[in-house]
Amino acid sequence: MAAGQLDTDMEQGRSPADIFVVFLRLGLTSFGGPVAHLGYFRDEFVRRRQWLDEAGYADLVALCQFLPGPASSQVGFSIGILRGNGLLGGLAAWASFTLPSALLLFAFALGAASLGGPLAQGIVHGLKLVAVSVVAQALWGMARSLTPDLPRAAIALAAIAVLLLAGGSFGQIAAIAMGAVAGLLICRDGPSPSGGHLAFPVRRSSAVMAFLLFGVLFVLPPLAAAATDSQALRVFDAFYRSGALVFGGGHVVLPLLQGQVVTPGWVSPEAFLAGYGAAQAVPGPLFTFAAYLGAISGPQPNGFAGAAIALAAVFLPGLLLVYGTLPFWDRVRNLPQAQAAMRGANAAVVGILAAAFYNPVWVSAVHTAFDFGLALSGFLLLIVLKTPPWIVVLLLAACGAAAGIMGGGV
Repeated sequence: MAAGQLDTDMEQGRSPADIFVVFLRLGLTSFGGPVAHLGYFRDEFVRRRQWLDEAGYADLVALCQFLPGPASSQVGFSIGILRGNGLLGGLAAWASFTLPSALLLFAFALGAASLGGPLAQGIVHGLKLVAVSVVAQALWGMARSLTPDLPRAAIALAAIAVLLLAGGSFGQIAAIAMGAVAGLLICRDGPSPSGGHLAFPVRRSSAVMAFLLFGVLFVLPPLAAAATDSQALRVFDAFYRSGALVFGGGHVVLPLLQGQVVTPGWVSPEAFLAGYGAAQAVPGPLFTFAAYLGAISGPQPNGFAGAAIALAAVFLPGLLLVYGTLPFWDRVRNLPQAQAAMRGANAAVVGILAAAFYNPVWVSAVHTAFDFGLALSGFLLLIVLKTPPWIVVLLLAACGAAAGIMGGGV
């Protein structure tokens, strides 16, 4: 079977309902973050179901890592399009993979509002320390893979400097743009893309419409929000803009969302980090953290309406971009300029995540030697012992609860 092509069974296609059921099981069981999700997908769709061969799957993963957005969700969305013979199949795959974790985090948001007392405060503080461990793990892994040489390490350091001079979302956008330009100049040497061919049932006219819609939604909502004073449009724009600028993995959404919801005072730093810690304990994509943030956001809409707006907005740009790119990827992926720009942008992402690791993650969570010990223990469990993140969440939350009851470390 040619790479990325349909086999005989695939040519018959499946209904969106069938796609929904297949991906729902993955949405309920896929713990461990984006890299683990890609492993689950490979086992399910390459080895077990043989919906794709190895070369086709590797090519699809390369596409989704090239684009901004949640890579694992984009891969699942694309497989849904391929298997379901169109957009409805892709949407069914995305919805069923996303809803379990989104509903769990929405439920946590409803319960978080009533948290009080030493026990509950200790659990929340333990979840904040989970965020320290998990972000440190992500930073460690991304630095090793995305800044393996001096030019890219220099781009990461420059991104940190940009954020020191201009914080918030503007500084993050400027750092990514700087990284892409620097990549064009100094990151031209790199491995050539692997072979393979992708053939998806997406018309080029539909792909162009997806690109146009992506651009319209990037530009118009902030203008409309300013003209109408609509908080709903502000929420949509904040999460859409964050989803449109995430390069390098789900953890990178942390600093982007922090700038969009904590800086204007919609969500407190403590609630932000507690939710991010809780997000490590649920299966499915990390981007569902947006449902929690939308639910607890200070101005209305919040609750279910805020969660729905935030969840749809944070995923939409990545899905539009991958849908628009599918018919053109074979040509774009072989352009040396595109590869160089992405190497530079990914290096800048490491600097952005490093800055976020210090503030708000570290300064908001680590206050005592006990806190440092718990965070370090969580990091070592993840890095050295390869402990599943949900176990680390339970252990640190339990330690935080015990410390809260005893009146220490919180």
